[in-house]
Amino acid sequence: MEQRRFAIIGHRVPASGEVFLNDLAGGSGRLDVLCRAINTALFVSHGIRQDTHMTLHLLGGDGPPRRIWFDGSELRGVRVDERAIAGYIAKVLLQPIPVLGQWPTVSPGIRHSSGGLGETIADWQREGVELFALSADAPAMWSREGKLENEKRDHGRIGFFLSDDQPFSDDETDLLAQHCSLRSFGKEWYQGHVVIALVHQLLDLGVELNLD
Repeated sequence: MEQRRFAIIGHRVPASGEVFLNDLAGGSGRLDVLCRAINTALFVSHGIRQDTHMTLHLLGGDGPPRRIWFDGSELRGVRVDERAIAGYIAKVLLQPIPVLGQWPTVSPGIRHSSGGLGETIADWQREGVELFALSADAPAMWSREGKLENEKRDHGRIGFFLSDDQPFSDDETDLLAQHCSLRSFGKEWYQGHVVIALVHQLLDLGVELNLD
């Protein structure tokens, strides 16, 4: 069974403390970008993508980083708007950061833990996820022909890393390059939620991907 995973880095979103629901783009470190990514990754017009997970990496503030995991197969009661999604994140940030390896549930389909990009890469590798990092400076995500496959391919567990409104840092790029296939949707730097929509579209249509 196919399972799609997305992980986005929030370089300035605080990992703990308070965020400002009336100022997601400013005082909350561009939390609006992450909320749009969650919305696009998990929600369709009349439901939730049961086969999709979304992990946030929150690196802002003075303390250790935090990860928040949204599981589409278990998510309940979350409204599809940025402020509502941000409200769930705000509640998580008021809780102590769990010990690495522990993922306590804060509401149905939402868990959190400590750790950063390296830990997520290691977790996904142990679980047999095929890893991709999305960057404009990389080969195309689809095959050159871009043809539809004869039968829609089950890609198994496939995961995509992307950044917020800032590019990956040099250290992040080096880490991702060691463990992931780097892929692009073109030379323009599209917004993260747009790239997620394109990934879903290609996979939904069964377009032949550049997996080499």
